[in-house]
Amino acid sequence: MFVEDAERLRSGPAAAVGDPRLFEQFYRRHVDAVLRFVACRVDDPHTAADLTAEIFLAVLDSAPTYRPHLGSETAWLYGIARNVVSSERRRVARETERDLRISGRRLLEPDDIARIEDKLDAESPGRRVLAALARLPEGERAVMELIAVDQLTVTEAAAALGIRQVTARVRLHRARKALREETECRTAQAAEVSLVYVARGEA
Repeated sequence: MFVEDAERLRSGPAAAVGDPRLFEQFYRRHVDAVLRFVACRVDDPHTAADLTAEIFLAVLDSAPTYRPHLGSETAWLYGIARNVVSSERRRVARETERDLRISGRRLLEPDDIARIEDKLDAESPGRRVLAALARLPEGERAVMELIAVDQLTVTEAAAALGIRQVTARVRLHRARKALREETECRTAQAAEVSLVYVARGEA
């Protein structure tokens, strides 16, 4: 057990950058979590594969910024992943021609496509949650995403976003309050619609 723990520590981001074997271990340890994070935010398997690869490439540049005392490797990776996904969204928003998205894209094997499509299907509830969060302010939405969708703790979410824990807690409280109010409003509206149908004899 102690040997395994020592190896995991030694194969952290900084050490992994300088050793291909350790980087492969780091990649294998986290690739499913990173792909799951991406699959909650995109619905195209090629894009999901590209972004996952980009996130691990970004690790090479960001490895020195990892601080174990601020959170887990996964939380740190999610911080990088958010930046990569946000950059991709901005890039797509600026583009007007679809063929620019295809240029230079790695061709995926059928088995790769099937595996990623399965992951996308599995994460479709997460994408629906994200859609519900879309109307929240950016800061509150980011905290809520990491906690409600990606299952990070408040401490880990704060580390991923580079903010203080107290700030993360305040944003989480505001986000939950806003979502509760919206849910209550929608429930009331749905009840009103049902009453209208009953009054008309249509229900």
